[in-house]
Amino acid sequence: MKLPHRRQFLHLAAGAAACPAVSRIARAQTYPSRPVRFVVGFAPAGGNDIVARLIGQWLSQRLGQTFIIENRPGAATNIATEAVVNAPPDGYTLLLAGTPNATNATLYGSLRFNFIRDITPVAGIAGGPLVLVVNPSVPATTVPEFVAYAKANPGKINMASSGIGGGSHLAGELFKMMTGVNLIHVPYRGNGPALTDLLGGQVDVLFPTLASSIEYIRTGKLRGLAVTAAMRSEALPDLPTVGESVRGYEMSVWYGAGVPKGTPAEVIDKLNREINAGLADPKMKAQFADLGNTPLTFSPAGFGKFIAEETEKWAKVIRAANIKVE
Repeated sequence: MKLPHRRQFLHLAAGAAACPAVSRIARAQTYPSRPVRFVVGFAPAGGNDIVARLIGQWLSQRLGQTFIIENRPGAATNIATEAVVNAPPDGYTLLLAGTPNATNATLYGSLRFNFIRDITPVAGIAGGPLVLVVNPSVPATTVPEFVAYAKANPGKINMASSGIGGGSHLAGELFKMMTGVNLIHVPYRGNGPALTDLLGGQVDVLFPTLASSIEYIRTGKLRGLAVTAAMRSEALPDLPTVGESVRGYEMSVWYGAGVPKGTPAEVIDKLNREINAGLADPKMKAQFADLGNTPLTFSPAGFGKFIAEETEKWAKVIRAANIKVE
């Protein structure tokens, strides 16, 4: 058998080595070639759903394929997260990650997945405060008035949440712990259903995302008492922070995108670039600001570091407060 000359052999070897790189480039250029699922762990109409639809619409326009919002509520996002963990790692299933993913590692002792290990970070999206809102029938217009009312009616005030262990639940439990009030927790399958019952007067108080409740506050259908972040929100600058009355109180939520472990790096990088482009777009920034949210621009590695820090932070809070899933 005639062997190739050395120069010919080196040429063939170089071509073979380049094939994986060419394949990766081609895959990134053609992605996405069909609709993409964007899985949200809460019901429609809540802050998570609103954020996912905003960024999903942007990605649909930029990438020429539909990003379908798939709401899979329940178990404080664990149902949705497990569905994405078990999805093919091809870039066609995304998870709207968020604060519950950082808290569930401590709240749940027997999850069938490890979020940090099994979900690869893609990009941050936005962050912002929750807001303490009450039904207008509640005779309180400030946080001190609400605390006084709650202490005068122990065990009679129903506190809704988006679900056990979710951000609104933890915000409420932290509020109870720091003020000494006795509120009855009523968990729902997302902020949307909880807001519906709050509007109808079936429950009295809720800590929803500002994005999901801001229009109800502006129109007077709900009464906002305070935001939970350390600073006042530019969207509602006249609304104080809880910390102005309850020293040391602070709670913020965040949203981002993740994919199953093993998803090609070039697909992750493409999604990261397009999401960050959306966060830099003036129109998109204005939409997030109007909802009381601030864009969170990260590289995939930077977002992973942020998630790890949030997970550690909330583990300490949950253990100190002895918060447990019922």
